[in-house]
Amino acid sequence: MDMSVNTALSAQDLASTRVEVDTFNKSIKAGKAGKSGLDRDDFLKLLITQLQHQDPTSPVEDKDFIAQMAQFSSLEQMTNMSTGFQKLSGLLASSEASQVLGKTVELRDGENLVTGVVDRVVRGESPLVGVNGKIYDFSQIESVVSK
Repeated sequence: MDMSVNTALSAQDLASTRVEVDTFNKSIKAGKAGKSGLDRDDFLKLLITQLQHQDPTSPVEDKDFIAQMAQFSSLEQMTNMSTGFQKLSGLLASSEASQVLGKTVELRDGENLVTGVVDRVVRGESPLVGVNGKIYDFSQIESVVSK
């Protein structure tokens, strides 16, 4: 009696797997039309799909799997660095905005040039300044006037 187990995918199972993968890939493309690349969630979905649908007789090689995990780790670290840089940028902009508190500034409000003393600073990624009772974006300041 032959006790061997056939672990090869049938032609029908292989075709079904390919349809699922193609459908998944198309859904990623449709959902990411505005993005120019894949993010970490997409990477994880692809990795999980690949592992779920791999041929049991020829699984992913250890070195290939380790390389994919290293790529994911690098992607995660780049994402963390990007988030850190955004926070740092916000802190620097808030610090720069607080430096003009109590100083006379000239800022552009549409076509008008407004001059006044900064009496309020609202911290954040895009800091705001209060001049003459109105709130303006810090980036609207064109010059700081020494008086």
